[in-house]
Amino acid sequence: MKFTLIVSLLSALTLPAFAIPADVTWDGTYSNPDASLNIVSCSDGKNGLLAKGYTTFSSLPSFPNIGGMPGTIWNSTLCGSCWSLKYTTPSGNQTTVYVTAVDNAFTYNISPQAFDELTEGTGFEIGKVRARALRVPDARCGM
Repeated sequence: MKFTLIVSLLSALTLPAFAIPADVTWDGTYSNPDASLNIVSCSDGKNGLLAKGYTTFSSLPSFPNIGGMPGTIWNSTLCGSCWSLKYTTPSGNQTTVYVTAVDNAFTYNISPQAFDELTEGTGFEIGKVRARALRVPDARCGM
């Protein structure tokens, strides 16, 4: 009985994470390399990007692949986290971009450059696409 319980618990803890469906939009704010991190929710606090030595958008290793992610509020542990966004283009190609969370948003709201890379330039007219989002190790974004 104890063995079965232990195996069940270990299995639950080692299940792979699954990507979730997500709306992805773009915002030109995240394309300015000289923009101060003071303008985003992940600026201050012990989990803030300023505390980690970053000052501008371009000082982040993944720039221009940055943006707002749901739940990334001030001093959140999501600040600086890395997200894989996977999209299937209208032509059937699957593309993936890795984006660093710097701000809070209702959707996965990323820079125009990252959005263009994700959609292969096919999503700008509608401004929003449906993708799969998955938190990945922060090192994937250079953090």
